[in-house]
Amino acid sequence: MQKPRVLVTFDSMKDTNCGYFSFGKGLGDALISQNTQRFDLSFYLFKHTAHQFKGVDRTIYRSVLDNLLFRHRNDFEVVHLSDQTCRLHPAQLRAKKIMTVHDMNKVHLKFSKPGRIRAYLKKLGAKISKCDHIVAISQFVADDIKSYFPESAHKVQVIHNGADKLQPVPGHRPAFEPAAPFIFTIGRLTVQKGFHLLPALLQNNQYHLVISGIETPHKLKIQEMAARFSCQDRVHITGPVSDADKAWYYQHCSAFAFPSRAEGFGLPAIEAMHFGKPAFLARYTSLPEVGGDAAYYFDNFEPEHMHQVFTEGMNHFAATNGPARSKAQAARFSWERAAAAYLNLYESCLV
Repeated sequence: MQKPRVLVTFDSMKDTNCGYFSFGKGLGDALISQNTQRFDLSFYLFKHTAHQFKGVDRTIYRSVLDNLLFRHRNDFEVVHLSDQTCRLHPAQLRAKKIMTVHDMNKVHLKFSKPGRIRAYLKKLGAKISKCDHIVAISQFVADDIKSYFPESAHKVQVIHNGADKLQPVPGHRPAFEPAAPFIFTIGRLTVQKGFHLLPALLQNNQYHLVISGIETPHKLKIQEMAARFSCQDRVHITGPVSDADKAWYYQHCSAFAFPSRAEGFGLPAIEAMHFGKPAFLARYTSLPEVGGDAAYYFDNFEPEHMHQVFTEGMNHFAATNGPARSKAQAARFSWERAAAAYLNLYESCLV
């Protein structure tokens, strides 16, 4: 008997340093291992990323002609569009359609003019309306979808992301190695990540700050704030790093800090907590949902408040078996669990 045919789109995995790549790699590998001949599983990819997956039944390469007419539109019973920026529009597909929505940050950041936000909501709403199921990666994102598109509330469910449990590479050392205890953070250097707020944590202590990620002009703001708090020599911006570097920084840091104003999930926080590290997060968007009671939260971004949260949090972490609490919280999120939930959803579409 022919197995049901399922297509999962991972065409947003173009940049190895972006969140969509981490999501696609983690979920894709887990889908392959968990599928166990349940479905005829195909992935939709750019050709240069096809080597990332071993064992998928079939690979379909992205073509610019797909914008006009997707040549495989009739080939599948279920199509899972794994993010809301999908290059295949749901209206092109003759199948049961699932779309994962990672965030609606544009409506929270308020950087865009009202007309552009309306256009963004109209475009997203058109995709949502053409799908049979919508998956949100956190309850925060699910609540956003239901608020802006109440007519679609009945088809929204939450499947939390997993998070990679990175393994340190024996003997590996990054190109930059701090000479003193350090706070670590990682992500694209944009204003919404809030990395320019972190030099305030370095007052009245000897900690260094290591920031890794794709650099943007916002780097100048981070350096400006380091000068304001007289810690320029203790703030280090590494640029993008490898997984081996990232694992080293997580393993050796004293704390992880992530004062982001806009996160659909917040994978780096869980990655750090897998290493039993204290996580200091903004109390905004999805981060409290991810960090739970094991993390410490900035209720605002005033330097005195952030420094107090950090100082008191470090003391509390040391006195209350903090590493075990962090690891237990991180263990709640696995790609295996996420993949099992998606595979069950695919099956429910066939009923």
